[in-house]
Amino acid sequence: MSSYEPVVPLSVVAEEETGTLAISWSDDVTTRYPIEWLRWQCPCAVCRGEMGVPGRLSRVKTLSLEETTLVDAQPIGRYGIMLFWADGHHDGIFTYDWLRANSQDNAA
Repeated sequence: MSSYEPVVPLSVVAEEETGTLAISWSDDVTTRYPIEWLRWQCPCAVCRGEMGVPGRLSRVKTLSLEETTLVDAQPIGRYGIMLFWADGHHDGIFTYDWLRANSQDNAA
């Protein structure tokens, strides 16, 4: 039997003063992501595109305040989180693997 324990988030906190989302993980690592950057990274089909059709984010140069204001983050199963934005968008699921691989700032 394996003693491997998957790394999972223990807390997800939007830090308004720094404009970052901080995730504390079970391996004592904290990763941070600029909130506006996360909106630009939204993995949903509308934002990214699908079946060879570019998504909305490839056609715009700026996002509105509502589009970059994070209002909530909810876990999705054991594999990711869904971010909820002030403009009502909430279709993109950010996997934990993607978040760990794309951390913008690590602090142990």
